[in-house]
Amino acid sequence: MLNYIIEIATADLNTTRAAVEGGADRIELCAALTEGGTTPSHGTIRRCRELFPVQIFPIIRPRGGDFLYNDDEFAIMADDIRLCRTLGCDGVVIGLLRADGSIDVTRTARLIELAYPMEVTFHRAFDRCRDPFEALEQLVDIGCQRILTSGQQPAAPEGAELITRLVQAAEDRIIIMPGSGVRAGNIAALAKQTGATEWHSSLRGKADSRMDFIHPSFADSAESYTNPAIDPADVRALRTALNS
Repeated sequence: MLNYIIEIATADLNTTRAAVEGGADRIELCAALTEGGTTPSHGTIRRCRELFPVQIFPIIRPRGGDFLYNDDEFAIMADDIRLCRTLGCDGVVIGLLRADGSIDVTRTARLIELAYPMEVTFHRAFDRCRDPFEALEQLVDIGCQRILTSGQQPAAPEGAELITRLVQAAEDRIIIMPGSGVRAGNIAALAKQTGATEWHSSLRGKADSRMDFIHPSFADSAESYTNPAIDPADVRALRTALNS
């Protein structure tokens, strides 16, 4: 039986707790998951590191939008990586592109060096790059440990053919971790097709607020009266599907 790794993207401390309860091996800790994830607060990173005995990988992304960063944004990313290293995180998740769609190799390498001894995952900025095989080789050369990818499609099932080719091209030099649209109903088939052994899912859900008072002017506002949620059973279902 293969030793599969399941990484869950979480939105806050409570969804992290649920993912850990469900058996997640690693947490991609985010804020603003609806924007693809931005860097969580110092307090959130610290508390999750203190509470949970699994690998914690905060995303280092100073804003939503594209992955073309100016010098001030790069300085913010560097500071946040230093913080994560100080707090004892196991890794960070980054992604930087140049305007021409290539990997920003120079600044990515600088962040990888700054992160050491933490691991570094290059996130789905990879799916917006011009040449995924050139990018793979560049990320291997500068010491990145893994690539999170949906195969340059909106979801991994649609990009499974490219993911398979990337796994083959990687030749165990770097981990190819499929993510986006990965669920219990498709993960086994994707694993069989691609040969990937690490998997990423957000399993995003919503839970009703526990507020007793609902202001009538905002009674229909999901933003006001629902919270991000993960069902631990959904995490367990991923593991069960992989091992069936």
